[in-house]
Amino acid sequence: MKGTFHTRRGRAVEHPAGGPPDAGSPITGPVPQLEAAAAPLRKQRDYRLLWTARTVSITGSEVSKLAIPLTAVTLLTASPSQMGLLTAAASVPALLFGLQSGAIADRLTRHRPLMIACELVSCAAAATVPVAWLLGVLNVAWLIIVALVIGTAGVLFRAANFPHLAAVVPSGQRTEAMAGLQASYSVASVSGPGLAGLLVQVLTAPLAVLAESLSFLASALLLRSIRTPERNEPAASRGMWRDVKEGLKVSVTHPILRALLGAGVTINFFAMAFTAVYMLYMVNTLGIPKGVIGVLIALSGAGGLLGAWLSARLSKRYGENRVLLAAVLFFPSEILAVGLLTGPLWWKLSVLAVTGTLTGGIVVAFATCMGAITLSETTAELRGRVNATMTFAVQGVLALGGLLGGLLAEAIGLRPVILVCAAGIALSTLWIWTSPLRPRRTRFRASGEPGADPALSSSLDDLLNSKPRVS
Repeated sequence: MKGTFHTRRGRAVEHPAGGPPDAGSPITGPVPQLEAAAAPLRKQRDYRLLWTARTVSITGSEVSKLAIPLTAVTLLTASPSQMGLLTAAASVPALLFGLQSGAIADRLTRHRPLMIACELVSCAAAATVPVAWLLGVLNVAWLIIVALVIGTAGVLFRAANFPHLAAVVPSGQRTEAMAGLQASYSVASVSGPGLAGLLVQVLTAPLAVLAESLSFLASALLLRSIRTPERNEPAASRGMWRDVKEGLKVSVTHPILRALLGAGVTINFFAMAFTAVYMLYMVNTLGIPKGVIGVLIALSGAGGLLGAWLSARLSKRYGENRVLLAAVLFFPSEILAVGLLTGPLWWKLSVLAVTGTLTGGIVVAFATCMGAITLSETTAELRGRVNATMTFAVQGVLALGGLLGGLLAEAIGLRPVILVCAAGIALSTLWIWTSPLRPRRTRFRASGEPGADPALSSSLDDLLNSKPRVS
């Protein structure tokens, strides 16, 4: 679990329209009308364009994660404090504008124009880095401003992208669509660092940032080619902060959304505490060669591709809630294995390779199902705000988790901190298990039997082709 489920994969995902009933009550009512069978996603032109746009854009961002810091260190001789500011600049926009971005997205009748504009702004900002370097005016402050601009555009993009997917993909295929988008993050995590290293070696670090600029441009052009019309009906705005407050209220009072929010915050908090001591523990306690650590991280990304493939298929068969519960049950496995690991180097590497790959898949499965359920339980006019609230919360605890991990390691040592993090992440299971998401067995009642639901008297073919609902 090198990182968190949201910083690399959550970025929130989407699901059908149909929003929450009365806050605090479980989902009830008739089974929704089954939709006509849609073409497989791989044959849907607009989804292919959307997926390609995200994959290209994220891969370009992975390149800049190496190229921009290298530019600051090697060419601008940045101080440690300047590097700290540069690193923080990427996450500050999410904290400053995260909640407001959701309110803005919910006011739009069309989300795609905002998404395209965000990519074009990011393209222009990234392009200034190599231009400023060639003109001899590039400095660390310039890089910080670029990071702030791109970060702010990214926050707005993600807020608009969440409800936009509902317009592009039929409701019965949104879990599969989200799994595909989650897979794009795994593709980027595997291919991005290697591509970044190659570009930095061949072009130098500032010119390598040009790859990020081009990736934003390509993403904008691909999004511009999507033809599916958007027919969003925005709710009447009562003012920015009242709109934000409404999103917060729904997120913490709706029993299913509250459970997802609590589980996400719990996982990210302890995952970041683990990340804070991970490198020190791997090198100093386990004696893992530094070069091998990069390979283990890449295996986690490869596992994410497997998780995306499996989560879409398992969700169709068992429902998103069962897959989500299985994911949280296995979430602590890698951290627990790392905390208890001893023995010769070959054994350590074998265990870390297997658990890292599995955890990469679990992270993607959790993020996919979390986003799918979030979208299905949120009305169309609240999707942007609920998504923004969850993004704000799960990202906001990252700094706190990292701080706790470092301080706790100073007090009790590295291995005990690892075990504490494993136990902490295991607590996320309680959020899911005590909510309406907990899978429950129900006895099927035949048509005509007392208590039978008339909506369930469809043909066998319709029943087999229908998708399990969230309990």
